[in-house]
Order: sequence, then C-alpha cells, then structure tokens
Amino acid sequence: MSFIDDMSDTARKVFLAGVGAVALTADKSTQLIDDLVKRGEITVEQGKALNEELKHKATTASSDAEAAVLRSRMSMMNAEEREAYAAKVAKIKDDLNAEPVEVDVEDAEPEPAEPEPADEPKDDAE
Repeated sequence: MSFIDDMSDTARKVFLAGVGAVALTADKSTQLIDDLVKRGEITVEQGKALNEELKHKATTASSDAEAAVLRSRMSMMNAEEREAYAAKVAKIKDDLNAEPVEVDVEDAEPEPAEPEPADEPKDDAE
C-alpha cells in the first residue's frame, strides 16, 4: 500500500471516528432536551430551537475537524504526493458527478386521449 493510500485510510478512520462522536453527542443532546421538555423546564418550542442550534454546531464542528485532519495529513506529504492525492480526489469527484441520477417516478396511468371529432353524416340529397 502506498503512502497516499495509508494516509487516505488513516484520514478516513479519523473522520469516521469524528462523525461517530458527533452523532453520539447529538443523540445524547436530543435525549437531554426531551427530558427537559418532559419535566417542563423548557417549552417544546425552546427544545426544538435548542436542538436545531446543537445540530448546526455539531455539523460545523464535524466539518472543521474533517478539514483539520485533511490539512494535517497533507502537510506531511511533499508537493508531488499532494498533487497525486489531489488528482485521485479529482478523479473520484468526476466519477461521482458522472453517475446517472436515478429518479423514482410513481406509476401513473396515461391520461386518456381526447376523442377525435366524429364525421358528420353526409346528406345524400346534395
């Protein structure tokens, strides 16, 4: 396994650990807020607002941690290794962008066609 692959695996593991920690914190925070609401110490609306604020902070913290890990890992690479890593990431991005998007469409019956106007009977007297 190359140095870059080792770095990618390590960064992935650190990132996943961070995501796990953020998810656990969010779950515990939600439980705490629900308990406070049940005890009447805060209103449901205050609980919802607090929960949204905590989710936003957790997302920001996760993103900041991911960037710090990436910066740390890339700082240990030389310029050539960084270029190779960036090319690998760009290829992954291009592959993902090229994947077809699947859209679920409900089975819908086609609309009935409009009936064609009937020919008017011809008068034989003409």
